[in-house]
Amino acid sequence: MASAAEAAPPPLIPLAAQVNPGQGTFTLSAGAVIAVPAGDAQARFAALQLADLVRRVRGLDLMVREGRQGAAITLALQADAPVTQAEGYTLEVTPSGAHITARDEAGLYYGAMSLAQLLTPEAAPGADQGPVTIAAQEIRDWPRFSWRGMMLDVARHFQPLDSVKALIDQMAAHKLNRLHLHLTDDQGWRLEIKHYPELTKVGAWRTPPSVVSGQSTTPYGGFYTQDQIRDLVAYAAARHITIVPEIDMPGHAQAVMASYPKIGVTGARPAVAVDWGVNPYLFNVDEPSFTFIQTVLDEVMALFPSTYIHVGGDEALKDEWKSSPKVQARMRTLGLKDENALQTWFIERVGQYLAAHGRRMIGWDEILEGGIPPTATIMSWRGIKGAVDAARMDHDVILSPAPTLYLDSLQSRRDDEPAGRLAIVTLSDIYAYDAMPAELSAEQAHHVLGGQANVWTEYMMTPWHVTHAVYPRIDALAEGLWSPKDKRDWRGFLDRLPAQLARYRHLGVDAADSAFAVDFTVEGGANAALAAGTATVALSNQAGVGTIRYTTDGSTPTSASTRYEAPLHLTLPATLNAMVFSDAGQVLAAPRRYDLTAEALRTRQSGELQACPQGEMGLRIPLTPDATTKGPVFNVNLFDACWVYPKARLDGVTTLTVNAARLARNYGLAHDAVKVRSHPANTPNGELVVHVDGCDGPVAATVPLPSPATAPQQFPLTARLPATTGQRDLCLMYTAPIQGPLYAIGSVSLRAAP
Repeated sequence: MASAAEAAPPPLIPLAAQVNPGQGTFTLSAGAVIAVPAGDAQARFAALQLADLVRRVRGLDLMVREGRQGAAITLALQADAPVTQAEGYTLEVTPSGAHITARDEAGLYYGAMSLAQLLTPEAAPGADQGPVTIAAQEIRDWPRFSWRGMMLDVARHFQPLDSVKALIDQMAAHKLNRLHLHLTDDQGWRLEIKHYPELTKVGAWRTPPSVVSGQSTTPYGGFYTQDQIRDLVAYAAARHITIVPEIDMPGHAQAVMASYPKIGVTGARPAVAVDWGVNPYLFNVDEPSFTFIQTVLDEVMALFPSTYIHVGGDEALKDEWKSSPKVQARMRTLGLKDENALQTWFIERVGQYLAAHGRRMIGWDEILEGGIPPTATIMSWRGIKGAVDAARMDHDVILSPAPTLYLDSLQSRRDDEPAGRLAIVTLSDIYAYDAMPAELSAEQAHHVLGGQANVWTEYMMTPWHVTHAVYPRIDALAEGLWSPKDKRDWRGFLDRLPAQLARYRHLGVDAADSAFAVDFTVEGGANAALAAGTATVALSNQAGVGTIRYTTDGSTPTSASTRYEAPLHLTLPATLNAMVFSDAGQVLAAPRRYDLTAEALRTRQSGELQACPQGEMGLRIPLTPDATTKGPVFNVNLFDACWVYPKARLDGVTTLTVNAARLARNYGLAHDAVKVRSHPANTPNGELVVHVDGCDGPVAATVPLPSPATAPQQFPLTARLPATTGQRDLCLMYTAPIQGPLYAIGSVSLRAAP
């Protein structure tokens, strides 16, 4: 037997609070028994989950039965179990077996999940998935925070029930315990309410915008029936996850007004919104509106046993309230000084209704702007100030700050990233985040319930997009919310992560490899390589781990391919393929290709272009807003259709070709709409104008845009350039009317004369 000192560190994600080495090892073979106490349904369920994971990942079939005789693994609730903290457990591994005890059912389940991780290390590629041996040890473990959450936005893009359950499975395996479902917004109402059937008959469906003339669009949407929600709540509860519903108010309510316009301020019936962002529709503040809200909440509370009910409260433009004589009269009657105070009154009235029914209210940090509602728990997303302020006023808080815990942010600057917000949130960014604000005193810190990552889905059209955004960043989140702060170690996390990536692979979870994918850096840049006819290329990856292997013959690298040791010196033209492997030979990232041809070196993809001066590329958006498959994406500045190709090498270049696209301008910019910049056009459809030496430099070319009525959604625009030498900034701007489609650039290619 190997000694404890010789055994590899346990591949636990998250890290355990205490790990005490034992003597010897324990080997588990197929057919081994997991024993549970007679009649203990929760222990049996945890044992079955453990057996299922070991079978699916490791290939070992284990038996679950009642009674300890002959058992290799035992699970039991124990009133005097060593770990006293809620959700805690003890896992003791000896040469004769593994034993899990806990004082509560959640702790017993989490002990089973930790043992499942110990029993599913990644074997070397091609190795026999036979018996597994683990080091003897005693683990005593409990969570740092009670709220370990994930928010899933099903309002913007509806998520099928099986996809939500798949997320719940992984949350449970990672010891996360709150699933916040964002069920309603301007773009869709996703929950059946028996008393108000129009909410799903009308409010759950929208007609996607079209930028192709004559194209008919199929309504987009979906909703969960009450029976489906009951099933989902029970599914989550069995895995010790509480589903927290969010019914957004007083803003983000356009789908409500489309269904029941009398609940709104104006009484007008809008369509269900197709615009992302901030829209103007608010709930009214009269008694019929509160009757509506309370009736909806009655059905919500009947479906969701969660103590907490989220009521939103974010991004509520007050324009309708300001312009309504009836609302203004109501404010005067209530003695409120302004519309922010009215929102506080509104939210607190809802909070009191929930409190009267034994529930507690959560709101986003905007609800602090008119004074904190007495019954509110604050979820802070605009940084941490809202949480700090609320905790100092003796209110419970949950940390969920953008952009760090917003998983719709991209994971790298690679051009193969899908759609999302262009704030880059890496795996290391999330791992480094601490949900306990340093500004709080020890007494105030008791009000910090924990943290939560948010999966907003404006740009996540399919379950694949959600999966790509969540995994493996969920691992960094889970470790930060569960494990003791002083035990966290980034390098150790990376050492343990390959085993988790292997689990994902066995479980069919298509995790993103952005942190490990190979990045190619040409010394001196593409222009230097073009001038010299040779290139020195450095290979690296974001996480800085793994072994990079490469080929130059066009083939896909393998674990036997040449190992990257130092920058490569290549003669043009050349093709470089590279992959990253773990020390055991496991693939950490799919192959990436870098073309060193003159055409490729003169081409800049959308993500390689820069924003024009005083602008910012804020979004990476898809070709169509409700696409059901992966497709092309484009970096855009919503306020200025202008890009810069920096330091273009123009020696011998005669033409410029833009891969252009016409996208839906479906963005609710609210008061920021006045910031959208219009460039003067000379033709009805506008032009692509190319300036040399910056956006104020001379015009080098102008190409008319084709008619939207006849042109496809993607099309090339080719311009002849005057003879120029040297490296010059090219500014490319569209002059199309800003009331029409949003024009974008997929790529820009320069071509020299033959």
